[in-house]
Amino acid sequence: MERKRMDWSIKEVAKLVGTTSRTLRHYDSIGLLPPTRVGSNGYRRYGRDALVRLQRILLLRDLGLSLPQIRKILDGEQDDSAALTRHLRHLQAERDRLQTQINAVRSTLAALQKGEDIMAEKMFEGFDHTQYREEVEERWGPDAYAASDRWWASLDEARKQGFQAEHAALQDAWDTAQRQGLAPDSPQVQELAQRHAAWIAAGSGKRQADPRMLEGLADMYAADERFAVHYTREFADGARYVRDALRTYARGLAG
Repeated sequence: MERKRMDWSIKEVAKLVGTTSRTLRHYDSIGLLPPTRVGSNGYRRYGRDALVRLQRILLLRDLGLSLPQIRKILDGEQDDSAALTRHLRHLQAERDRLQTQINAVRSTLAALQKGEDIMAEKMFEGFDHTQYREEVEERWGPDAYAASDRWWASLDEARKQGFQAEHAALQDAWDTAQRQGLAPDSPQVQELAQRHAAWIAAGSGKRQADPRMLEGLADMYAADERFAVHYTREFADGARYVRDALRTYARGLAG
């Protein structure tokens, strides 16, 4: 009977991952990935839990997070199984979206190479901003989706990029607020919530966000990994922080 593998040397782990022993030692020095044990000869050994943590580190690196950000997230989420389950759902959704894009590009490329007519209705599959249509219509009705769709279609490319750039700026601002230790209901954070609400209102084709919709979206930010991933880049509780701030602001609007 084959003996169950208990741990791996630093060189073995480096080879498995496609990195270097120096990188793994650096991860240890900053408290990101300590070895499971250090042998009497001074060699680092990595067990199952360490490898699981390393997998999570690599997944979060692929999302563009820095090592200090990753450490804060991992230290704040001790349940590896639950965290990996959420990340898996996100990866599967992203895989499906990318595969649809690949198919669309392949179809266009084949048509160009053969001198055939392109299929316009197929070219932009996977690039569709309407991926949340059913959820929007179910929660807030078809009129809410139609207004948002008309607004988006009316934008030129520069304004679409500006809208997306504002979302990126909001993500940075939320991280900064948490870094400063500001409470979700503090005046400074409520100003940020107002800015975020204005961004949401623009996306729904309105001048001011509907309080009920704003609260619903805030809840989705914390509950749905597709949204939460945008607000947990640095802080594990980031999505809940944004939710609490937006809910406070929404309730103020509702009176």
